[in-house]
Amino acid sequence: MISGIVSDGHAIITIPFRIPNRADFPIEFVVDTGFTDELCLPSEAVALLNLPFKYDLPANLADNSQVMLPVHKAIIQWIAEERETRVFATGRRPLVGTALLDEQELVIQFTEGGLVTIEAL
Repeated sequence: MISGIVSDGHAIITIPFRIPNRADFPIEFVVDTGFTDELCLPSEAVALLNLPFKYDLPANLADNSQVMLPVHKAIIQWIAEERETRVFATGRRPLVGTALLDEQELVIQFTEGGLVTIEAL
């Protein structure tokens, strides 16, 4: 199970990144049910973690504009297992999307300090 809290109207969880030859690096993410892929991290964080580049992917933004987003690879601790994920290097805030929530139950108590839980179905 993954647990977190609601802070300033955002469901926040912490995801540990597995970095070779280093201790796990935990990062706080906002759960974004409008984002249908796995993870977004600011490009500065992707560079700091030295995540391997995979490819550029065309993306259609909310304003209907098209951009190319760099996609990187990361290994994270998700629920009780290591998992390889796609990380989009974009934005100002780390986001976790619905692709990681597949086959999971997400419960959010939407009140300041409320509990956020993610469990496998």
